[in-house]
Amino acid sequence: MSHGSSSTRVSRTAIVQQHRFKGSLSSPLVATSSFRHGNQLIFNWARFVHVTQSCHKEIIPFKLSDIGEGIKEVTLKEWFVKEGDKVNQFDQICEVQSDKASVTITSRYDGIINKIHYQVDDIALVGSALVDIEIVESEKPPEEQEIQEGDAIQVGRSEESFHLPSQPLPLEKALAAPAVRRIAAEYKIDLKNVQGTGKDGRVLKEDILNYISSKENVTTSEQPAAAASTTPGPPAPQPSSPATPAQTPSPAAIPFTPRSITAPSDRKEAIKGYTRTMIKTMTAANEIPHFGYCEEINVTELINLRRRLKDVADQYNIKLTMMPLFLKSASLALSQYPILNSTLDVASDSIIYKGAHNIGVAMDTKLGLIVPNVKNVESKSILEIATDLQNLHKSAQGGSIKPDDIRGGTFTISNIGSIGGTYAKPVILPPEVAIVAIGRVQTLPRFDKAGNVVPAQMINISFSADHRLIDGATAARFCNLWKSYLEDPASMLLHLK
Repeated sequence: MSHGSSSTRVSRTAIVQQHRFKGSLSSPLVATSSFRHGNQLIFNWARFVHVTQSCHKEIIPFKLSDIGEGIKEVTLKEWFVKEGDKVNQFDQICEVQSDKASVTITSRYDGIINKIHYQVDDIALVGSALVDIEIVESEKPPEEQEIQEGDAIQVGRSEESFHLPSQPLPLEKALAAPAVRRIAAEYKIDLKNVQGTGKDGRVLKEDILNYISSKENVTTSEQPAAAASTTPGPPAPQPSSPATPAQTPSPAAIPFTPRSITAPSDRKEAIKGYTRTMIKTMTAANEIPHFGYCEEINVTELINLRRRLKDVADQYNIKLTMMPLFLKSASLALSQYPILNSTLDVASDSIIYKGAHNIGVAMDTKLGLIVPNVKNVESKSILEIATDLQNLHKSAQGGSIKPDDIRGGTFTISNIGSIGGTYAKPVILPPEVAIVAIGRVQTLPRFDKAGNVVPAQMINISFSADHRLIDGATAARFCNLWKSYLEDPASMLLHLK
């Protein structure tokens, strides 16, 4: 086969595999001859080629699933991937903030992130695509493909540059929980620079805090060194004392010039996160006719009991506060007055009595007020209730509360006394029908049974109930029973299960 003086024979047989250059083939082909024309390669292909494998790439939109509780939209808080990253099933994709909780979204596919549809702080609707993932699926190829002999396929690259480029490996992402990533983002720290001590090198909260502390120590030590390296200049000459002392000007001689004050400019902030939840909940609560009731309770014996049980709880690494005792005693009272553990179904004109006592506890967090609930208080011991409260408080402060921790509440207790205040006007959380607020403990003078004035540990409670279902007499009887358990905690033993 002659191709002129400007052409040079290269080889009799060549295998060219598909790769990332323009004009690439979908499978290996066998060339019977090839030659150079200028800086390009020309191949003549055989008639029949057996194809061993082909790959089909499919772009799949990864949609935001329904996370329950009627949530229709979420706020994008943080991305753990970027376009071009390779992900496997169960890898973390992003963290979203609903009206009620933070949720980490994980991948359901193996593939490559093709496109990201939202930026941080954007609002994403349930059912919309968060990212597009490129999925590579192997297909069964046809047994044989026919290519006409003599067809010339021009590959637009010189022979010297004809090679298979290596695929760069993506940089590994540091393993860390969303709360740790949030701390790293606040301090602008690359987690790959932090030595992780957790499983598989996971960066723990202690690791990031130690890293921040070490950086601050280095900065502090550099400041004295810089001050010591500065050479002081010669002292300024002191002016000679005048023969006669200078007279101090009188106040009338000092002019007064009022300084101009510029107020900070107004700023506008989007409503999101737990604040959105509060707005929606309080708007719905405004439709409920609230009945208020207040009472004071002597908790001297309850405090003494808690002090005796605290050492026992410490052996189980459980922090025993007054709240588990409040919850358990309230559950015993709810068993006698189940109307306070119910909901009103206006649509069906009926009352739904809840079997479980899922008592919510209002918690003040950096992101706002949330009310997770302890499930099935009626069937749990005080130690189990204390454990659940401890775990909920830790999750709430770390911003990792789960939607299931918030949904399903039947009764709520708000301990405003932990911050301050004696009385309050608590607002019911729909669809519940009652809520109680507990004020701070005060040492006040009270009369004992013998008529002597003694110091007593007192708290005030403020009770709100849905007046459509609960009348004043029922609320008073419930509070009286709850008060008897708190003032004489030993009486609870007769009813504990």
